[in-house]
Amino acid sequence: MPKRTRITIIGAGNIGLAIASGLADSGRFAAGDITLTRRTLHLLDAMKERGFAVGSDNRAAVRGADVVLVAVEPQQVDGVLHEIAPELKAGHHVLISVVTGVTIRQIARQAGAGVAVVRAMPNTAIAVREAMTCLAGDRKNAAAIDAARSIFDTVGRTLVIDEEGMIAATALGACGVAFFLRAIRAASQGGIEIGFRAEDALAIAAQTARGAATLLLSMENHPEYEIDRVTTPRGCTIAGLNRMEHEGFSSAMIRGITTSAERAARLYTGHDEGE
Repeated sequence: MPKRTRITIIGAGNIGLAIASGLADSGRFAAGDITLTRRTLHLLDAMKERGFAVGSDNRAAVRGADVVLVAVEPQQVDGVLHEIAPELKAGHHVLISVVTGVTIRQIARQAGAGVAVVRAMPNTAIAVREAMTCLAGDRKNAAAIDAARSIFDTVGRTLVIDEEGMIAATALGACGVAFFLRAIRAASQGGIEIGFRAEDALAIAAQTARGAATLLLSMENHPEYEIDRVTTPRGCTIAGLNRMEHEGFSSAMIRGITTSAERAARLYTGHDEGE
């Protein structure tokens, strides 16, 4: 990527704004080099005050960009791609899609011949530079994948996967933020029941969750290894774990993830692969 990279984010809703905030806070990208577009422009007033360029003209925003990131709803993506296709230039633009369920082939067909396309699935933790972003692209166009990694590596961790895994990445990585937040909420509610004030229970639960995740990422051990380190015969930890399993904790989490994946696979109903 060039030292100064101009990025346009089309569809600056929750995930688009989170991406913009994380990129600017990383120090790698200037807010003034990031253009945000959406139809209801007044909703971007706060971002404009922070120095981001904002607008509602998608074609103009694409003309001034090196990287175009599409972050609209699945049923809006065909219209957006049709609109901006005349401005996309092969050999210049990298088109990154964070739209669930739309394949690289479907995007490329509408974007135009030779336009480099990468699919990315970050999560909202990108706003605090702790995202997990899965990337997929044409392996023949390694430069485009490298460009996407250079962007998303500044706001968390990245993993390049085969495109067939992008639905799974949506369920586990993107939807997963909500699942783990719900687990933290449940833990804090348990803390209240055993005597903590609400704010203290939430602080303890959230920091404990952060510590558990950091242990895994830093030590690179299996979760059961770390669990074994805090369980003792007839102890309180194993008693709690066994009760959670009896109530269906693991099976509920697994089923929630598979259900999200099933729904994600049906969100886009646009151009079929055979067309």
